[in-house]
Amino acid sequence: MNKNTGQSNVFSLFKGVPLSRILVALFLLQILLAVGLTAYLSIGNGQKAVNEVARELRHEVANRVEQNLQTYLVTPRQILRSNQNVINMGLLKIENLASWESYLIEQLKIFPDALAITASNEQEYLAVEKFNDRKFLLRKADKSTGYDLYTYIIDSQGERTQLPEVIKNYDARSRPDYQTAVTAKKFSFSQIFTPRTEPTLLISASLPIYNSQGELLAVNSTLTHLSQIGDLLQNIKVGKSGQIFIIERSGLLVASSTTEEPFRLQNGKPIRLKASQSGNSLTQATAKYLATKFNNFDQIQRLQQLDFSLDGKRQFLEVRPFEGEPNVNWLIIVAVPEADFMGQINRNIQTTIFLCLGVLGLAIILGIVTARWITQPILHFSRATKDLTDFPNGEDSVVKVQGIKELEVLGGSFNEMAQDLRKTFTALISKNEDLELQIKQRTQELQQEIQERINSERKLGQHHQVLVELANHKAVVEGNLETAFKAIAQKAANALEVERVSVWLFNSERTKLQCISLYERSNQRHSAGFERNLADYLIYFKALVVSRTIAVSDTRTDPRVQELWDKLLEPNNIVSLIDTSLWVGGEMVGTVLSEQVDIPRKWELSEQNFISSIAEIVALTLEVCDRKRAESALREAKEIAEVANRARSTFLGNINHDLRNPLSSILGITEALKDQVYGPVSEEQRQSLNMLESSGKNLLELINQILDFTDTESSKIELQLAATSIQGICDSCLSFVKHLAFQKNIRLRAQIPEELEPIQVDERRIRQVFINLLTNAIKFTKEGGEVWIEVQPSSTNEYIFISVVDTGIGMLSDDLFKLFQPFVQVENASNASNHRSPGTGLGLVMVQKIVELHGGTVHAESQLGKGSRFTVKLPWKKTKEWGI
Repeated sequence: MNKNTGQSNVFSLFKGVPLSRILVALFLLQILLAVGLTAYLSIGNGQKAVNEVARELRHEVANRVEQNLQTYLVTPRQILRSNQNVINMGLLKIENLASWESYLIEQLKIFPDALAITASNEQEYLAVEKFNDRKFLLRKADKSTGYDLYTYIIDSQGERTQLPEVIKNYDARSRPDYQTAVTAKKFSFSQIFTPRTEPTLLISASLPIYNSQGELLAVNSTLTHLSQIGDLLQNIKVGKSGQIFIIERSGLLVASSTTEEPFRLQNGKPIRLKASQSGNSLTQATAKYLATKFNNFDQIQRLQQLDFSLDGKRQFLEVRPFEGEPNVNWLIIVAVPEADFMGQINRNIQTTIFLCLGVLGLAIILGIVTARWITQPILHFSRATKDLTDFPNGEDSVVKVQGIKELEVLGGSFNEMAQDLRKTFTALISKNEDLELQIKQRTQELQQEIQERINSERKLGQHHQVLVELANHKAVVEGNLETAFKAIAQKAANALEVERVSVWLFNSERTKLQCISLYERSNQRHSAGFERNLADYLIYFKALVVSRTIAVSDTRTDPRVQELWDKLLEPNNIVSLIDTSLWVGGEMVGTVLSEQVDIPRKWELSEQNFISSIAEIVALTLEVCDRKRAESALREAKEIAEVANRARSTFLGNINHDLRNPLSSILGITEALKDQVYGPVSEEQRQSLNMLESSGKNLLELINQILDFTDTESSKIELQLAATSIQGICDSCLSFVKHLAFQKNIRLRAQIPEELEPIQVDERRIRQVFINLLTNAIKFTKEGGEVWIEVQPSSTNEYIFISVVDTGIGMLSDDLFKLFQPFVQVENASNASNHRSPGTGLGLVMVQKIVELHGGTVHAESQLGKGSRFTVKLPWKKTKEWGI
């Protein structure tokens, strides 16, 4: 086993590459691996540091945004709680909202983030709103205004100036802040909405005020600009180009750190903007990414730190749910481009690449110098080796190496080896010439063997073609012996290239062989009529029986054919032959002879097999001929049977007309006489009439049975198949024979499994089968006995077995085969003393015929003195398999 296989596979990659290049490549590979691994670890650590810084930055920014939002949204709560405290101290009266005016103005001065403060109950509405730094808007609706909403401007001296805007029949309870407070029953923020007066987004905070009985007295609300949230976000720095925006769970934009407004003007009215429709590419891409990842924003229930790609650049995200106040359910989203952190890292990578290139160039120079220093002596070895391989045309060269100790030792060893190799090469050249001569001789022998094999395969192909043609020959298929044997003899002679092929058959006494067909190839002539007596050639025929095929290369010396030499072989100059025997049905019926003249011939195994196949085709032709004769005889017998069957049908039809009609008239007259239609009847006459009526009915039943049997024999019965209940068949048959069993005090019962599937049968015919079996069972069962029906499906439900069992007189097993023969009644020792049972012996025959028409069978078992069992086996499948 070669232990250097693995190394050979590796070094084969460098086949044809100069050693100097390999050395330089290996130097470069080492440097590239070291520098590449260092660069890879450096870049990986840098990327890890970037991810960590980005995570911390996102988290810190989101914390600041959340703190600012909480501070921003706590102001409305402080305003409303302070108002609640003032009311609780009795300084403000719910019943007189007009007294709140100066108080609310002062609150707006204290809380600059609030846009407006309102108070309302079922009768009054009061709102103070900032107009500018020195003026306020006062809106009120009460009894003094006729419950219309009036608007006033209040300057810094407290002077009022009424504005022309008046809203008639103003109901403050329809306002969103009022409804939000009533619905929540506690402090709550409203949904974000757009006012009619200016393009902006507002949010209100409301607090319901109740008395001690829990009745709603008033609603106190504040109104705040959401643009202030945008200002807060713009003051938070997120890297170089990072962004912060807040959205609702519906995807609508609340505020953004960009200058983009969270709404658009449409026909002069502000329409809220979805983040996925934002004009800012980063905002839009972030919203679409989140919508795709989470299907909808309601799925985001906890802090998520994610990243995605925008225009091939990585973006870091932090999504944080904000639910700090009632009815406020927002998402804070911080997006930071990776490029904000990668500037210095990319510059470091460029520096690393330039350094690697420099080191690579220096390594190439050093590698080239080193490679030349090492490979120069090796080149001397290479040239010397080339001269050595060109022996004997090459020159005797000696290698001289100086400078490297190992190569000097190698040079000395090489010179010694070269001397030895030259001696060996001289001996090999001489031996090679001898081998070439032997190879040439063996090649000629192989070519001769190949040619012989080609000829043999050609002959096999011809033999196969002949056998196929003979097997499909019309005369062979039809059993036409004369034509078939001529074709077989001719084709066999041509295929074997022999002079004579003949077919011989024994005569009826098996004393002679008679030539049925002889074909002579030289003159293409067919002949027949020759004979060979079996008694004259006993050794020859015994050899044929034992060996079946005799292949003789020289008929003059082979003892098996010496009996034939003087009279048959020498006169016809037959020097070689193949004779094979014909066997049909285990008996030798003839021979096939193949005979070569003039020149002796050695028979090949393939030729012997071919002759055996020819003999099989001859035997097949004989079998086909015999079968054709048998089929012809069968057809004649069938025609005779059909004529007899038609005659029988005609006869029975005449019986039906000539007997049934007079018999029906006799029964009718008998019934009329019994009914005293023609006058009084004595008791003796009535008994005679009863006997006459009974005999007539028995005769009519016999005629009906004979006609039914005739119908079954002539296949006139057509079954009317339908899904039928097995339980129903058994019950109706038992009911039908109940009166017969009652007369003999015989017990009837049934053993039927529950919930059996229906069976496809002709119900009337099957009832006829089991009524007949039950009637016979009752007839041959003594008084006080028992008759019952057993039903048992097969294990696969493919068949069902229905048995009629009795405890009657039974019968001998030798008589069972007579039961289903027409017009035969079985008698046994138990009823031999009794009179013969009435009937034609056709009942069980009818049973068997009807069951067989259904594809079933009938089986009888009986034991003398213990009873009988008749089992009907019928095909049975599930309802769904019958398509019901």
